[in-house]
Amino acid sequence: MLVTIGFDNEKYLKLQSQHIRDRIAQFGNKLYLEFGGKLFDDYHASRVLPGFQPDSKLQMLLQLKDQAEIVIVISAEDIEENKVRGDYGITYDLDVLRLIDVFQEAGLFVGSVCLTKFAGQASAELFQKRLESMGIRSYRHYKIPGYPGDVNRIVSDEGYGKNEYIETERPLVVITAPGPGSGKMATCLSQLYHEHKRGIQAGYAKFETFPIWNIPLKHPVNLAYEAATADLNDVNMIDPFHLEAYGVTTVNYNRDIEIFPVVNAMFELISGKSPYRSPTDMGVNMAGKCIIDDDACRWASRQEIIRRYYNCLCEHKKNGASRDDRFKLELLMKQAGVSIKDRFVVDAALKKEAETNGQPAAAIELEDGTIVTGRTSDLLGASAAALLNALKKLAGIDHGKKLVSPDAIEPIQRLKTDYLGSRNPRLHTDEILIALSSSAAHNPVARLAMEQLPKLRGCQAHSTVLLSSVDEQVFKKLGILLTCEPKYEQEDRKYHKR
Repeated sequence: MLVTIGFDNEKYLKLQSQHIRDRIAQFGNKLYLEFGGKLFDDYHASRVLPGFQPDSKLQMLLQLKDQAEIVIVISAEDIEENKVRGDYGITYDLDVLRLIDVFQEAGLFVGSVCLTKFAGQASAELFQKRLESMGIRSYRHYKIPGYPGDVNRIVSDEGYGKNEYIETERPLVVITAPGPGSGKMATCLSQLYHEHKRGIQAGYAKFETFPIWNIPLKHPVNLAYEAATADLNDVNMIDPFHLEAYGVTTVNYNRDIEIFPVVNAMFELISGKSPYRSPTDMGVNMAGKCIIDDDACRWASRQEIIRRYYNCLCEHKKNGASRDDRFKLELLMKQAGVSIKDRFVVDAALKKEAETNGQPAAAIELEDGTIVTGRTSDLLGASAAALLNALKKLAGIDHGKKLVSPDAIEPIQRLKTDYLGSRNPRLHTDEILIALSSSAAHNPVARLAMEQLPKLRGCQAHSTVLLSSVDEQVFKKLGILLTCEPKYEQEDRKYHKR
């Protein structure tokens, strides 16, 4: 594996923050910046651009914190439907509160919350009252008939004009949301309409890391973005407006290209002239200028596409094949020139399974390319065994050395089966780590193994069966990039605990 840094994060922070300052100045010191994707915890970017830090966008904003305020938008329809963020398992309205806490703790100013697509939803009204009780300013933006096609109606007092004007204080207004489809762009354009009516010059720009506009359309980094959004049917495309205007080939994605004529017409109605000639012009992303090792980013992105493919297969296994994203991912793998054989931990795990008469097995690939495996035993599940073996290897501890005594494992097994009602006595990854940490208090070898845990971040892993949600979360917290075969340990069962 031997991870190589492919992205200059320090250069990115400096270049990106300066580019946004320049865009603020372009529009008379008032810019509404639509922030796509995750403002922090951007692990997709850190996986496909080795060296990109997950909180890079947040750190970049902190360089502008004296100029910036944040407006969080949430769709009233999403509140009504109790829409849930898959990565955190919380509803969008609760995520708004979480985001406010995170931004404020980081030192960023959260100005207000805007409820979009408001149509009198009872749960949205209750959420707004909750915000007001916390001293958080909130505004309502309404559904507009004919949006986004009926431009003349949208850009009028019957359209944007009905929306409440969001009072903002600073030159840079960052519009972000708990998830896609929340109405970020519409909020920005509505504000431009109201600012124009007040005689205030203001501009709009869009900040999304992917697709990266100034690398090839079929570059693995851009293909990995398509893989990440396969369930949304997003497609990277050559920006035809940019090509026509400048004779330069750039990359954008279908939704921005499809909506651009409408957005352009809105600009013209709002202020008489559009500042942009293409969707690419609207963007401010500088990530492509900070790739310092293209081969490293290509390799990392190809691995991400394979992982997305496996994750798709597992989701289909768990929930039924209700989407056709599998076929898109198979096509993306072909375009990237990879197959599952390029994920070396897969073959290692399957071989270990075959050697143990079909018992579940797991494999972990360390940073130097070494692969360790784990098998199912009476004491440990395969993923827990692989985790211990990886720590032994990293610490230079003999493979036959016991890090945790069977005498220490037995009471935990008894607790699980005799008192907590579990049928499976084998220890999961979280349980073996707790046992290891207890042993580390008096066992220097176990302590040495514990100290290796940070070295697992970025390592690859594969399990020959679907893991429990507990095991998945442990691997995620350790930063191990996990895939699983789309099968259960007990395939004949109708119900599987997750």
